[in-house]
Amino acid sequence: MASKLEVDVELKSSADKFWGGITASAELFPKIFAEQYKSIEILEGDGNNVGTIRLIKFNEGMPIVKFSKEKIEVADEANKLVTYSVIEGDILSYYKTFRATLQVIPKEDGSLVKWSVVYDKASDEVPEPDFVKETAIHTFKGLDEFLLKN
Repeated sequence: MASKLEVDVELKSSADKFWGGITASAELFPKIFAEQYKSIEILEGDGNNVGTIRLIKFNEGMPIVKFSKEKIEVADEANKLVTYSVIEGDILSYYKTFRATLQVIPKEDGSLVKWSVVYDKASDEVPEPDFVKETAIHTFKGLDEFLLKN
């Protein structure tokens, strides 16, 4: 049975600026969040379009997961929306499927990032992916702060 986790984070950056940060995440995240991201490598594709495969290596700051291979399934530039699935990595020993969608929506004084993940637990003992939710919130807020300064 698939479950869904959703989170909305209000940002001070404009939607265009924040989306720019998301599309540059392979370069930015290991810089801004060195304690979490060791490296993000583009294995296939251009990094942002459908079919792109990214290999994310995590640092000690991340519990449970050491690496994750993600494939972009939906890339909608006009609506600032991306959907990706984890196709390899530690998280799949906890969740049989793990598919996340991120969308950046313009607001009067900034923007809103809507992030959701559809997942299927590998067993009943597996906890809800709360640490993933916390990491997402931390990442979005940290990226927002970085973009406002730079």
